[in-house]
Amino acid sequence: MNTETSKNELLSSLEQYLQQTDFAHLSALEQPDLTVLFTDLAGLKSEVKAESRQFKSTLDSLNEAMEMLKIDNQALHEQLTAAGDRLQQQRRELERTVLLDIVDIYDRLSEGYQMMQNYKPVNALFSHSKKQDVRFIEGFGKGQEITLKRLEQLLQRRRVYPIDCVGKPFDTRTMTTLDIGQNSKLENGIVLEELRKGFLFEDQVLRLAEVKVNKL
Repeated sequence: MNTETSKNELLSSLEQYLQQTDFAHLSALEQPDLTVLFTDLAGLKSEVKAESRQFKSTLDSLNEAMEMLKIDNQALHEQLTAAGDRLQQQRRELERTVLLDIVDIYDRLSEGYQMMQNYKPVNALFSHSKKQDVRFIEGFGKGQEITLKRLEQLLQRRRVYPIDCVGKPFDTRTMTTLDIGQNSKLENGIVLEELRKGFLFEDQVLRLAEVKVNKL
């Protein structure tokens, strides 16, 4: 079979196929309706916009809720801080009250101890029991001395310290004048005597020292 014969046979087969094939159904295929397509696209676009608006509304609501939560948290923080400050202030005031009571007890014990130190039995009245009385007074005085030291240690642990004022210039922040004296050997305004001990609690005055001040 030569080449010319092969071409003829192929052409013949193609012609026969074309004659036998019905191409009418190809024109009957359904073509896309552009109007419907655009309508569907427009509807889809509207749905997307609606969803977008809803999402934005939801996001705005969440942002608003977060902002309100932030404000509420800040207000709660401020309230807790204020409550903590009030509690701290109340605790400090209560502590000051208790410390003032302890200082008052210290004053009374200190005065009693000084009286015991200065007390001397009268020989004419206590000649028969002088030794026993002296031993009793000494023992009682030692007991008071121990109690005073323990109170001083307690006050120091609570950061309470006596105000050093005798021989120092009068200080209105830590002292109050109850009496006036004259001593030409000292400068004007020098504290001559401590009439009642004053105390500092940390860096604040717990009780003013009552003093006698030199005035020339």
